[in-house]
Amino acid sequence: MRLRACWRGGFLRAAVLAAVLTAGCTTAPRAPEGVPAPVDERATGVIGKSDRFVIYVPEAGETLASIAKRFLGAEQRQWEIADFNGVALATPGRALAVPLGQLNPRGVFADGYQTVPILTYHRVGPRVTRMMVTPSEFEAQLDYLKRNDYRVIRLADLPGFLEGRHALPRRAVVITFDDGHVSSYQHAYPLLVKYGFPATFFLYTDFLGAKEALSWEQIREMSGSQLVDFQLHSRTHANLTLRLPGESEQRYRDRLDTEIRGPRDLIQRNVPGKVTHYAYPFGDANEAVVERLARADFVLGLTVNPGGNAFFANPLMLRRSMVFGGSDLATFKAALQVFREADLR
Repeated sequence: MRLRACWRGGFLRAAVLAAVLTAGCTTAPRAPEGVPAPVDERATGVIGKSDRFVIYVPEAGETLASIAKRFLGAEQRQWEIADFNGVALATPGRALAVPLGQLNPRGVFADGYQTVPILTYHRVGPRVTRMMVTPSEFEAQLDYLKRNDYRVIRLADLPGFLEGRHALPRRAVVITFDDGHVSSYQHAYPLLVKYGFPATFFLYTDFLGAKEALSWEQIREMSGSQLVDFQLHSRTHANLTLRLPGESEQRYRDRLDTEIRGPRDLIQRNVPGKVTHYAYPFGDANEAVVERLARADFVLGLTVNPGGNAFFANPLMLRRSMVFGGSDLATFKAALQVFREADLR
C-alpha cells in the first residue's frame, strides 16, 4: 500500500496510537516553538504521549482549534490535527493523534509531492473582461475553495515550506492581487472578510493616488484586518527585463534599484510590516532583476507562469496562475494544482 493511501486510510494513525500506547511514554515530549510543554499525562483526556505525539480524547464542546491551542500553542495549527487524522471536527470520545512536530515539512509522498498554487487576480468589478472578474464569479470561486476543503494560507507561510522547515496543509492555496485597483477594496475585500481568507496585494506605487487606485486610508483599513498584507509590484509597472534605448549596464541596474528599493520604503512607511515579496510586472524577470532583488533582501519573487510550487521551487521565480474574467469553475479548478504525481517509469 502506498504511504499516501495509508495516511488517508487511517493505517498510519492507528500505528501511531499503538506505538504511543505501548512505548511506555518514557520520553518527555520535545516542545516546538510556541507549544506548551511538557504535556501532563494526568490531564483529562490524555491517554498517551511520546516525544512526537499526544493521544487525546476530546470532551464535549472542544474543537480542533482549542485542542491545537492547548497542545501546539496556536489555534491556527488546527489543520495539522485535521490533516493527520483525516477529520474536519473533533468528536467527543473519539481519540485523536496530535503531532507535536513537523512530520512532512517538504510534502513528499511515495507517489508524488505537494505543490502550492498561487492565484492571481487584478480587478473585481461589475463587468466581465479578461482582467476583471465579477463579484459573483469571485464569490463562487471562494465558495468552491471552502466547500472542497482547500486551505487558503498567507503568502508569508510559503518560505518555511520552501526551506523545508514547516509543513503546509495538503490542499494549501495562496490568493494574490496585483496593481492596487480600488475595485479590490470595493468588491474583493468584503468577500475575503466574509470567508476569512487571507490575501496578499501587490502595489505599484506610481499608480497610488490615481482615481481608480487604492487610497492609503483603504490600504491601512485592509491591513488592520489582519487578513491582507501589502507587498511590492514595482514603482512604475515597467517591464524590468527591457532596456531603455541607449541605456548602459550601470544605468539599467540603477533603474532596477529605483523600481525596488524606493517603492518598498514608501509602502513600509505607510503600512505596518516588512515588504519582502515582489511580483514582477508582466511576470517577467531576468538574471539582473533577480540579482537586484536578492541584493535588496527580498525573500520571494513571483512570476505569472502557471502551476503549483513544490518545496524545491526557486523562491525568487515562483509560479502563479492568473484567474481571468469569464472563466468557469472547471477552469478555476484546473489552476488548483496541489499535488504532482511522481513519474516512476
